[in-house]
Amino acid sequence: MTIQLYTNARVFTADTRRWADAILVQGERILYVGDTATAHRLSPNAEKIDLSGHLVVPGFVDGHAHVIGTGEALGQVNLWGAGSVQQLQHRIKERALEHAQSPRILATGWLHGVIPGGIPDAAMLDAVVPDKPVYAFAYDFHSVWVNTAALAELGITDDTPNPHGGTIKRDSNGHATGYIDENAFYEIVLPFLDSQVNENEHEASITAVQHAYRETGVTTACDMGFNETDLETFTRAEKDGRLTSRLIAYWRVNNTGSAQDNLAQIRRAADLAADHVSPFLRVVGIKVIIDGTIDGCTAALGAPYSDGTNAEPIWRLEELAPVVAAADAAGLKVAMHAIGDEATRIAIGAVEHAVAVNGPQDRRHRIEHLELVDRADVERLAALGITASMQPVHADPAIAENWRAKLNDDRVERGFPWPWMTEAGARLAFGTDSPTSPHAPLPNMYVAATRASALDAAAGTNVPDFALPLAESIEHATRDSAWACGAEHEIGRLAAGLYADFVVLDTDVLAAADDARPAALLNTQVLRTVVAGRTVYENGRHTETDR
Repeated sequence: MTIQLYTNARVFTADTRRWADAILVQGERILYVGDTATAHRLSPNAEKIDLSGHLVVPGFVDGHAHVIGTGEALGQVNLWGAGSVQQLQHRIKERALEHAQSPRILATGWLHGVIPGGIPDAAMLDAVVPDKPVYAFAYDFHSVWVNTAALAELGITDDTPNPHGGTIKRDSNGHATGYIDENAFYEIVLPFLDSQVNENEHEASITAVQHAYRETGVTTACDMGFNETDLETFTRAEKDGRLTSRLIAYWRVNNTGSAQDNLAQIRRAADLAADHVSPFLRVVGIKVIIDGTIDGCTAALGAPYSDGTNAEPIWRLEELAPVVAAADAAGLKVAMHAIGDEATRIAIGAVEHAVAVNGPQDRRHRIEHLELVDRADVERLAALGITASMQPVHADPAIAENWRAKLNDDRVERGFPWPWMTEAGARLAFGTDSPTSPHAPLPNMYVAATRASALDAAAGTNVPDFALPLAESIEHATRDSAWACGAEHEIGRLAAGLYADFVVLDTDVLAAADDARPAALLNTQVLRTVVAGRTVYENGRHTETDR
């Protein structure tokens, strides 16, 4: 078996010994990380690969992503950065004209703050595309804006009931307006759209996201919302050897309103976790969504929004606790979406219940997002060993105006408090939540290290005291994300025995001091991406396209 020596490099290991200058790779795994002289003695005949003094970091482990959705979004109308309804309409109309034969138009990335009142309606889309269905997903992927043709295609009428935990927005006369959120979006709209996508289109989405991951250094993604369609698509891709990044999946469990049906979903997830344990596709846990978003005023808060309203949780504690306990007993890891502080308390209470019921065991439960949280609850989750899974790009000041306006009090000064987590002793895992945000990890690291915008240099900063040193941010996006998934002995660090997953960057963003040059991240390019010892991307060329 060929041994490769990567040398003449600055290797950031994200391990106990942070720095090295050589990596020996034997097959899929790392044989040695350390100094070049020792590497030469261990394998004097190794194939030498000179990295020209460049920075090497572990392959990025996106701690929270929606992988097929990311691939799909790459082919949809890009609404990011549109600053008005007119700009949104223009982009959607352009796509409709360019793709006249398409049966429907899909778009993604609009911000609530761009819409007067925050809630769009079908008439805005009918004005530019009246003759075919349009589905425009909000940037947070918790709601969708549709036109009249889409409402008809979905079969939504004035009499269609709201599902548990979701809303079909209606006007004062009871007519559906074209805005659908939370479980109504997940249980009505997404399953319909999935049914309209053929196998080739799903394969194309995987191809697109694998391509994007190779270029940006993502070697593992933790999928937070895996479903039957995703499973079928990824199983085919794995069987055909077409995966060039690893996928660790959390099975989506919806609150059906029936305790029996909810527990049946846990049994399905447990069966899948037993069946899918390969290096490139593993099911490790479940994902539940306890509340919505602050931008959409659907996050469950301890005190009302600025307009005096509040939102009910999608899962009440008495509904969630038995589900978490059942998953915990089955050895599944539980990921709980909780953006509001009240939702976070529900998540913590559910884990407390599981601990009390099931007793001592190794647990890797986690709370996703934690955008608004009380300091006392951070201490509670840390004491329970709950991982704080957070996404720096969601704190980008360029998208913060509406978020802050919905609270409009001192709560805005404690949003996205990453340092609170580590200070309390909690594990902090970083991800992107793509496609709700761009999938590339380096801009994510820029926001983490600066609290400035990766989208708009003029946007200022968002609570800059919550910024983290760049080296720590990279560790949260590699080592800690791997730990949260139970994969710390395989990925996330550069250490002997682990898979040889690493990235070579064209700029040493960690030069001189750990947080010396974060601004360079916005222009830094990936020179090489290595997965399981294979170079899958090098100098702008995909060397092993989809395996």
